[in-house]
Amino acid sequence: MAAETFLERLDRVPLNRFHWKLLIAAGIGWMFAAMDLVLIAFALTPIQNEFGLDAARTGLVASAGFVGMLVGAAVSGPLADRHGRRTLFQAALLLFSVGTLLTAAGPSFELLLAMRIVSGLGLGGALPVGSTLLAEFAPKASRGRLIVLLGSFWVYGMVLAGLVALVVLPAYGWRAVFLIGALPALYVIYLRRALPESPRYLAGHGRIPEADAMVRRVEREGGGALITVAKPVAPGRPAVPGAPIGPGGRAGSLLGPHYVRRTAILWILWFGVTLSVYGLFGAIRSSEDLFGSALAQLAGLFSAAWLVERVGRRPTLVACLLGAAASAIVLWTAAGGYSAVFTAMLAFFSLGAAGLAFALSTEVYPTAQRATGAGTAQAVGFLGAIAAPLLVPTVVAAYGEAAVFGLITVALLLAAAAVAGLHGETRARSLEELSPAA
Repeated sequence: MAAETFLERLDRVPLNRFHWKLLIAAGIGWMFAAMDLVLIAFALTPIQNEFGLDAARTGLVASAGFVGMLVGAAVSGPLADRHGRRTLFQAALLLFSVGTLLTAAGPSFELLLAMRIVSGLGLGGALPVGSTLLAEFAPKASRGRLIVLLGSFWVYGMVLAGLVALVVLPAYGWRAVFLIGALPALYVIYLRRALPESPRYLAGHGRIPEADAMVRRVEREGGGALITVAKPVAPGRPAVPGAPIGPGGRAGSLLGPHYVRRTAILWILWFGVTLSVYGLFGAIRSSEDLFGSALAQLAGLFSAAWLVERVGRRPTLVACLLGAAASAIVLWTAAGGYSAVFTAMLAFFSLGAAGLAFALSTEVYPTAQRATGAGTAQAVGFLGAIAAPLLVPTVVAAYGEAAVFGLITVALLLAAAAVAGLHGETRARSLEELSPAA
């Protein structure tokens, strides 16, 4: 029998408590990210009143976090490919916590705006790096399911933010809300010991004994590798002419001949999904609808997690995008221009698509480029998040509320068309198989 590389062993380890603990560790970071984005929406009115802001400056406060997230996602990927997933995930959460803490203490509009950007930098960095770390540990048979379930922590953060806003905001004011939002600083202390480094990253940087030791740790959690004297077999390195090999990828090569098709598809997908999600938030009318939307999003993510390993990434993702587009068309053409039922359906399909987009983003690049590719794609998606609060009021003023759903429909159909053009299927294949070298 040919000797297996330790990455091949990692792919066939059964799903065990190591993977679930890693999912929760990364997911709590995501939960705080979602909590922050929803809390700022609740806190805008008291912030506006305290600083005497006009509509334009209030809009800047609302969008500053997204600007930071765009930059954070774009920058964190190359840094994680060079310095490690574990290090960057902790640094991103710490930066977010510092920005949020200083937001609570902000004595002026200018400092408040600056700190919203700083916290956004941390948030934008945590999302792609967290999903990349989880994907590089997950067995190939369960990788898609775990990444989609990671997206469910986003919904938990939304619900938690709603509860904090209802209980804390009226009693203690908006500054107390952001003090609670700074709690990830304490969580980083725990992560320093609990969060492992990716064996794929370690192997790519020549740290073979550490990578093999990490794989053995995962195997022990699954009941294997209790006694072994086998010498670690390192994975081979891909040889793609013109492609970056070794530590740290170059962002520019994402548009090179080996990556450009995948990159274009991911960028179109992320822009459409993010515009849909944040356009939907802008159209929701009440806190009751917000909680109903959160439940629908959770159901959509769980459904996508069940389908992604049975049906596959591409067909499930296209179905979610088309389902979201169909819901948006009904809302666009409905006589009243709004329906809580179809808004929930749009939330169901949109968040299912978002979870699948996270999964796909971690699978279509090799290890040296994985965090760079995922982070850049999500940075393009944040353009949609920035555009949504700017476009929605303009579209509503010019064409009425229903036209917002027309804009969402177009974005979703373009995303579905892009994903339909993706070659091959990533389900049940190792990350090494899916690299352009293969």
